[in-house]
Amino acid sequence: PLCPMGRPLASPRPPPRMDARAGLPVLPLSGRAPRGRCWALPTALLCLYGFFASLRPSEPFLTRYLLGPDKNLTETQVFNEIYPVWTYSYLVLLFPVFLATDYLRYKPVILLQGLSLIVTWFMLLYAQGLLAIQFLEFFYGLVTATEIAYYSYIYSIVDLNLYQKVTSYCRSATLVGYTVGSICGQVLVSVANWSLFSLNVISLTSVSVAFATAWFLPMPQKSLFFHHCSGFQTFFLGPQLKKIVDACDPTELGMRGKVDISKVLRELWRDFLQCYSSRPMLCWSVWWAFSTCGYFQVINYTQGLWEMVLPSQRFEIYNGGVEAVSTLLGAVAVFAVGYIKVSWATWGEVALALFSLLIAAAVYVMDTVRNIWVCYASYVIFRIVYMLLITIATFQIATNLSMERYALVFGINTFIALALQTLLTLIVVDSSGLGLNIFTQFMIYASYFAAISLVFLVSGIYSVMKNYRRQEEMPSRSTASPP
Repeated sequence: PLCPMGRPLASPRPPPRMDARAGLPVLPLSGRAPRGRCWALPTALLCLYGFFASLRPSEPFLTRYLLGPDKNLTETQVFNEIYPVWTYSYLVLLFPVFLATDYLRYKPVILLQGLSLIVTWFMLLYAQGLLAIQFLEFFYGLVTATEIAYYSYIYSIVDLNLYQKVTSYCRSATLVGYTVGSICGQVLVSVANWSLFSLNVISLTSVSVAFATAWFLPMPQKSLFFHHCSGFQTFFLGPQLKKIVDACDPTELGMRGKVDISKVLRELWRDFLQCYSSRPMLCWSVWWAFSTCGYFQVINYTQGLWEMVLPSQRFEIYNGGVEAVSTLLGAVAVFAVGYIKVSWATWGEVALALFSLLIAAAVYVMDTVRNIWVCYASYVIFRIVYMLLITIATFQIATNLSMERYALVFGINTFIALALQTLLTLIVVDSSGLGLNIFTQFMIYASYFAAISLVFLVSGIYSVMKNYRRQEEMPSRSTASPP
């Protein structure tokens, strides 16, 4: 994203299909399409939109561009005053955009995302000064908040039995777009010696093509709350919440969007308590929320660290190539999860602890070994390990849930991660907080992952000992029982 970072969290979905960049799930939001409706055209249009919206060759070089002669900003302004704006705006806009997506039925919000991308890159080209770039970050916060519309639109158009297929198409389109953009940016900078301003022109052109493509998307007729259909509500809301929504007057629900929110919230609270009463599910969810917070902090400010290790104004950098390699290898790691045979119920917490320690070590090496190639290699390891673990965590959470509660738990975990990231940004990064330099920040992030590792190591050892003790007691009970 625009805070030279990986893509932030998207809306949740059932687990088999994973986000190859961040390993995060996306859940469809609406119901079945009428039988016979053509699915190929809207799917192709949405894939084209996702490809061109993600094809932004200037993105891996954002920090270099802002610190360079084009914008002439200082390191403190970029790291401590500009980049934090994205985190704050994303958190503030997340819930209102979710409601607007449902009420407006997806397509207008996709158009809003495309328009926000155009405004963002137009301002990157021509805006000057600290305040203008902060407004730019706000618009990019709007871009990331509206991603929910892109990942849920297609489910209101196609039939239920096509969900898996169209999900893979749409997700692959964004992944290919991001990878192609990163490679093109690196080639144009290193081989053709193009300016970063020219790369931003290409990015602006690409997102403009995406915006034009979005106009041809058919308008959905259904959504979850305000334009509901009964087929998929049972899947998303669960049977109890579906009864509450169905109890509302259909005319009022469709025309004015009135739902008894208090009843919905009470049922959600009961579901929340029931879901998180499971210790394994709670452990995996806690790791997901806390590690995702740290992951995005590292992703957001990695370009800044690289810039301090090897100033791009004096040396050749390979940010685009590194982003492309880490994305592809992360996708391979996500795919390989399906072939890993481990008793996660027994060893899951210990595995989380050990791999979290590896993540902490990678961040620590990035921070202390001031060699750009070591930083690049550590970054690739960092992303691969995180994507592997977040995929495992998603599947383990899913095994402890009924299907209709996927959205609730994944949504809560995602929101907690974003709230923690906002708090960490406010304290560590923001100039109104501690406003620490980039090397001190990364030392804190390494310590953060080390603390996660320590907590899960203690919890995991306790769980393993408890399981073995239970297994030892079972034979003694069976021999003591009468024949």
